Amino acid sequence: MGERLEQQVAFLVEIDRLKGVLRQTLITGSERRENSAEHSWQFALAALLLAEHANEPVDALKAARMALVHDLVEIDAGDTFVYDTAARVQQAEREQAAADRIFALLPADQAAELRALWDEFEAGATPEARYAKALDRLLPVLLNYHSRGHAWRAHGVTADRVRAVNSRMAEGSAALWDYASALIDRAVADGYLHERSEG
Repeated sequence: MGERLEQQVAFLVEIDRLKGVLRQTLITGSERRENSAEHSWQFALAALLLAEHANEPVDALKAARMALVHDLVEIDAGDTFVYDTAARVQQAEREQAAADRIFALLPADQAAELRALWDEFEAGATPEARYAKALDRLLPVLLNYHSRGHAWRAHGVTADRVRAVNSRMAEGSAALWDYASALIDRAVADGYLHERSEG
């Protein structure tokens, strides 16, 4: 094989490790935790399906490509639970180092292309990135609701925190935030989520 193909195959083998990075949410209809590769796949499909609900016109394919690369850094950095404030302190530093290593496995042109997508998602400054970030927040809310609040209850997360953490969804899609907000209210009504901490 030529050097370019060797690099591309090495990258594909390396990213297979994303299947072993477990998230806090359960997959629908199961007691098994979702892995980050499954999340990225569902996120990419959501990007294609829900683009009409973005606040601004977006390139859905570009958002889907962001979805597919956004969590590759978790191979090294691990998944950081969005409600874990202590773990989030050095998250950006861990993920930048991971991005430097993982994308560098590719030929230079592809490394630059995928890294630029990852950087754009992280910055959240373009319509596609804002839309993608909204989806990245929506999916765990959906899975938590459909698993009767499993991860929320396991970590003592309350509805006020879920709203505070996920309200940024509205920056990319007010419609998706409205939907998620109503789902959070239903989770409280259904007993899957407490409104706020008792203490």
